[in-house]
Amino acid sequence: MAELFNEVLGRSVAVPDKPSRIVSFSPAVTETLFGIGAGERVAGVSAFCARPPEASKKRRVGSYNTVRREVLDAISPDLIFTVTGYQRSFAVGLAESYPVYPLELPVSVAGIVDFVVKVGLVVGEQEEARRMAGSLLGALGKVQGAPGLSVYVEADLGGPVTFGAHSYITDAIGILGCRALFGAERREWLEPEFDEVVRRDPDVLVYEPKMFTRFTGEDMNALIRERGWEGLKAVRTGNCFVTPGPLDFLAHHGPSFITVAMPWLEEKLRLAKEHLD
Repeated sequence: MAELFNEVLGRSVAVPDKPSRIVSFSPAVTETLFGIGAGERVAGVSAFCARPPEASKKRRVGSYNTVRREVLDAISPDLIFTVTGYQRSFAVGLAESYPVYPLELPVSVAGIVDFVVKVGLVVGEQEEARRMAGSLLGALGKVQGAPGLSVYVEADLGGPVTFGAHSYITDAIGILGCRALFGAERREWLEPEFDEVVRRDPDVLVYEPKMFTRFTGEDMNALIRERGWEGLKAVRTGNCFVTPGPLDFLAHHGPSFITVAMPWLEEKLRLAKEHLD
């Protein structure tokens, strides 16, 4: 048993050297645990933990910020993972009764790599975590991008959300040589003003539908018409892209953001550059 200091809680958390009944309320943590070989030790997950597919077979203990206490008590976890941001107050409350270890949300792509290492350190899989981190750094080294484009990214997270300076999504766009439309805003996310999007007139529009919903090209066209965005440069040049569903895609800070989402975004930005040239 180790006493691991947690910056979010401001105190140490008692964690077994190899926790065997892990519960994760974070899709990014769950994906990481399976990726570093600790998937068999995961005893419970949130309703949104769907990566890898094996995670869906684990017991559901709640949602992003809700918990089924009777299920959690039946599992008797020796470690619970949460993250900050939308889960901060939930994590602090849960920590009054259970061994909770909250992790800070990454604000950069490098932070996603660090996130993987931290998960590995907490569960005693540091070597596997560092191997995964090295692989992710290798993938980042192959990124090239399409310089000079302004990119508007919106995700439906229960309402329209775009991303500011404190977001790994904004950082990824910068790594790809482009500029996030609201990347100068000194916060992680904000609710966009649609008229302001028109005024800034992005070269590229990337839209992420709500998780687990069916969203078609006609749905995208209807959204553009509803907002009066037909005149946007991104629309006129055919540079509107919908992320692959049905899971959170860019709004997911697990390892697959680097291995899957960034290559997808890189491909779309290159295509957009060709359209503009």
